[in-house]
Amino acid sequence: MEDAPRQAIDPADHRRINEANWDSRVPHHLLGYDLERFRADPGYISRVVAFDVPRLGPVDGFRGVHLQCHLGTDTLSLARLGATMSGLDFSGVAIDAARELAVSTGHEIDYVQSEVDAAVDALGAAQFDFVYTGVGALCWLPSVERWAAVVAALLRPGGFLFIREGHPMLWTLGDARPDQVVSVEYPYFETEGVVFIEDHTYVEHEGTLASPAMVHFNHGLAEIFNALWSAGLTITLFEEHPSVPWNPLGDEFVEDATGEWRLRDAPERLAASYTLRAEKR
Repeated sequence: MEDAPRQAIDPADHRRINEANWDSRVPHHLLGYDLERFRADPGYISRVVAFDVPRLGPVDGFRGVHLQCHLGTDTLSLARLGATMSGLDFSGVAIDAARELAVSTGHEIDYVQSEVDAAVDALGAAQFDFVYTGVGALCWLPSVERWAAVVAALLRPGGFLFIREGHPMLWTLGDARPDQVVSVEYPYFETEGVVFIEDHTYVEHEGTLASPAMVHFNHGLAEIFNALWSAGLTITLFEEHPSVPWNPLGDEFVEDATGEWRLRDAPERLAASYTLRAEKR
């Protein structure tokens, strides 16, 4: 990512900036997310959810909500595993696309446009058996404590959170220099946010994003754990993985046979993502 001129963009304006950024991604993602495969094959589930299934466990008959659901491909995949799903995202353009995908594949999914902070007002308290959050979600939220409180409020007693996320160590890394050295450039701990300018999204596409500015927020593992514990959730599973489902560092990462990306050389050096499951007491 390219650092933005700090004087030009105020991280405090992150809600407007990030919503515009994700709205501008939707037209490209509609072409790059292989949506026709979901329409053509009623049994197809996303590679992200396929990776999650062994740790997620059965969800057949459960009521779930996918926070920051974007186009709803993972939401639809969870519905195909038997869950009654809702999806929430702040991008109205993305929610419209998710609704169209659900209708075109014959699924009834309740999609709501809302900020995560307002999810309880939008969806109701203690309504869900599980909350699902996919890769690349927490980095758009300024406060992991507020997020954890929302998750806890959405869950019924005994319900669980499932999240796979980019590892906070991955988010600290800058792009490789010409000498192929990757350095720690960005905060590991939660801060006011870091502004980036990125003309292209993570799928191949022509042209540039209409709104390339974004504000990212990292959250250290201890910050995440403490936020969940404080919200009344008990962590029951935590695993770290050497891979993520997109290429975060150009030539330094390579794709494997499953569609995951990992360091080209000695991938065991980097925890690139993690899986966490926590239950509401």
